[in-house]
Amino acid sequence: MKHVAILIPIGGLLGSIEGPRQLLTQVNHFCQAKGEPPLFNIKLVGLSRETPLSGGLFTVHSDLLLDEAPQADLIIIPAVDGDLSNAIDTNRAFLPWLTKQYEGGAEIASLCLGAFLLASTGLLNGKKCATHWLAANEFRQMFPDVNLIPEQIISDESGLYSSGGAYSYLNLVLYLIEKYAGREMAILCAKVFAIEFDRESQSPFTIFQRQKEHEDEPVKKAQEFIETNFQDKISVDQLASEFALGRRNLERRFKKATSNTVNEYIQRVKIEAAKKDFETSRKTINEVMYDVGYSDNKAFRVVFRKLTGLSPIEYRNKYNKEKVIA
Repeated sequence: MKHVAILIPIGGLLGSIEGPRQLLTQVNHFCQAKGEPPLFNIKLVGLSRETPLSGGLFTVHSDLLLDEAPQADLIIIPAVDGDLSNAIDTNRAFLPWLTKQYEGGAEIASLCLGAFLLASTGLLNGKKCATHWLAANEFRQMFPDVNLIPEQIISDESGLYSSGGAYSYLNLVLYLIEKYAGREMAILCAKVFAIEFDRESQSPFTIFQRQKEHEDEPVKKAQEFIETNFQDKISVDQLASEFALGRRNLERRFKKATSNTVNEYIQRVKIEAAKKDFETSRKTINEVMYDVGYSDNKAFRVVFRKLTGLSPIEYRNKYNKEKVIA
């Protein structure tokens, strides 16, 4: 039997506590229906017996306090809400316990913004991690030593797992069920809970964040210039001349401030505008392509798929009710 500890962090999100508990409990029910012993011994582990969530609207009862919890096989860190620095501070007592458990052989899975708690242990330094795409910039600033992969729904390295945004944690739980109970069990759970199986990317859901939470004014002006003139052909040399910076200096400062190269930023702004057109208009693929400043059909489609995980037609079919054949 696998011992599973689901943490009850202060400010945790109820759904990402109850969701994993329900899925893992269902695995036990399926096992018992086949005359087999339950696979998971699931305990809710908190800093206090009762933890209020959502401003006191809900209260979760802990099965065990932190100092009562035995060595686990798997620890699940739910998502946290609100100010993330504050969430780390108020839940700091979990951090040495997580490290000790990991050193004792436990695997640890963080769900969505729970990655901020896992990263605070230092265990993720030099390793891959996914989290909600909306918090990618803040995560990079707080944990520069972690290899953030914001386009992915699941990361898995050295017994440390993480999931992308919001309800994509269900895909990570299915991934863990497949690991511990086999693919047939994971597929059965996916069908019972109506979860889309084997999703790998959260890129189709990502909205490009313009990454202006920095103090480099020339870079901000360059960003604004790109956003205003994205329909035109913009070069790095042009921007460097416009803002009286050397090319190398601009590229270095731009990458440091935005986590994108200048050309990556230009591409992302163009593709974000194209996405909006595909969601709201009846323009053809070529019309949208020209409107956002591309003239090469192949290049546009390659960049669009790279940044969204979908072709232009697939994206439009996913998000636009009035689909047009192009």
